[in-house]
Amino acid sequence: MTLQQLRYIVAIERYRHFGKAAESCGLTQSTLSLMVKKLEEELDVQIFDRDAYPVAPTEIGRKIIDQAKVALYNVEQISELTKTEKEVLSGPLRIALISTVAPVLIPGMFKSIGHNCPSISLQTEEMLTGTIKDKLRKAEVDMGIMAGPVTEPEFLEIPLYREKFLAYVSADNPLYASETIKAESLRSQAIWIIRDGLRQLEPDDLKDGRFTYERFFEGGRVGTLIQVVNDSGGITIIPETHTNLILYSQQHGLRPIVDPVPSRTISLVIRRDYIHEAKVNAVVDAIREIIPGTLLEGTIKKGEIRL
Repeated sequence: MTLQQLRYIVAIERYRHFGKAAESCGLTQSTLSLMVKKLEEELDVQIFDRDAYPVAPTEIGRKIIDQAKVALYNVEQISELTKTEKEVLSGPLRIALISTVAPVLIPGMFKSIGHNCPSISLQTEEMLTGTIKDKLRKAEVDMGIMAGPVTEPEFLEIPLYREKFLAYVSADNPLYASETIKAESLRSQAIWIIRDGLRQLEPDDLKDGRFTYERFFEGGRVGTLIQVVNDSGGITIIPETHTNLILYSQQHGLRPIVDPVPSRTISLVIRRDYIHEAKVNAVVDAIREIIPGTLLEGTIKKGEIRL
């Protein structure tokens, strides 16, 4: 088994086509097929179902490919140890974000990193929390940005900022007349969420300890929820950092939630074997330029990160 063979099976899994994978690896298709066949013979398993279209890994092949990605990631980490800081701040940087921080952070991250670290090729993608963790485990992304706490021991969590939740209320809802909304009052409301499709979370769903604010934010865009409230009435919950993204004409619908004030911590999450301290600090720098200083109090600051 060689590292090249591992790269070949990862390429086939990515392109789902032997010809395209061979082209990406600088080989002929026949050479690629031969090298993969030798690996299959060595392991005494079939990694790919060649009768499928497009070509697909077998069940055991999927497990082998996932492990191959981690092995290649670790080999890359070894070579990175010898690079200078200038060299480290270059190349691809893959960051996955949950959907309710993506519109807040992505534009500013591209601006900041593009200006301060022009040799970094920033790649971002929105994902659910579970998908981000899975991609981190498989070394398919370098960093994740999600709501904490993150309890899995294989990850290192770096708190970035803490934000409150606010209610967005339609003008025909009785709570619209209140300057603030007590958290308990939300338990009698049908609240719009986007999770497994757009729907209303009914009052019964908010009882018996099942009410958690993070249920509102697994997927979907806050702007969609606000438009639904405007068109259909009701109430939804939004993160504080989205208030600046809301149209001025819609600001009248925002109400603070009190007793207690709900909040969440947004964290940068990396594998514990990630070695690029300079890249982590570059991302933290970018976020400190985007997020108001009042939300950064008590969280991580540049220069405090040691991997």
